[in-house]
Amino acid sequence: MAYDKFSVLNSTAVPLPIENVDTDQIIPARFLKATERKGFGDNLFRDWRYNTDDTPKEQFVLNNPIYSGKILVGGKNFGSGSSREHAAWAVYDYGFRCVVSSFFADIFRNNCLNVGVLPVQISPDFLEKIFKAIESDPNTEFKVDLPEQTFTILSTGEFETFGINEYKKGNLLNGFDDIDYLLNLKDNIKEFAQTRPF
Repeated sequence: MAYDKFSVLNSTAVPLPIENVDTDQIIPARFLKATERKGFGDNLFRDWRYNTDDTPKEQFVLNNPIYSGKILVGGKNFGSGSSREHAAWAVYDYGFRCVVSSFFADIFRNNCLNVGVLPVQISPDFLEKIFKAIESDPNTEFKVDLPEQTFTILSTGEFETFGINEYKKGNLLNGFDDIDYLLNLKDNIKEFAQTRPF
């Protein structure tokens, strides 16, 4: 299995109400040398999280102990910029399993889906309600229901539906990447191959 299966997630959330967050801000280019998906979480938002002497910037949300959870709530146009898949790796490796925004860059969205992070795109109005709920109570919990494709503010019951490619949805539910999906079909592929002339 390439990553954890995703079905229903109940979690608090970390708010990052900044628009146009690009992939260089998510994971700076100097950390792209590794080819495995491990260790990138340490440098997620590195230049926003740490000073030049590697001390944490207290004002940055990931360094604020009142916020936690497996859901990252970002502003509009999250994941813009270069196509580096390491940005999605960093989000996953840090521990986030869902990123919420009113708009995602297409390549970042697909990179997330390939590594087990669910990008949930919602309306600007509902995104604002989520930010206000977290501001009012950082312990507010949310429910991300992939089978039903809904995102719910549990304290109020308000929810919105979100779209997702059916193939990617199936892979997330099973914890498959593209290779896992094909390996799961190997018996069918062998059976089909036997019916073909040589």
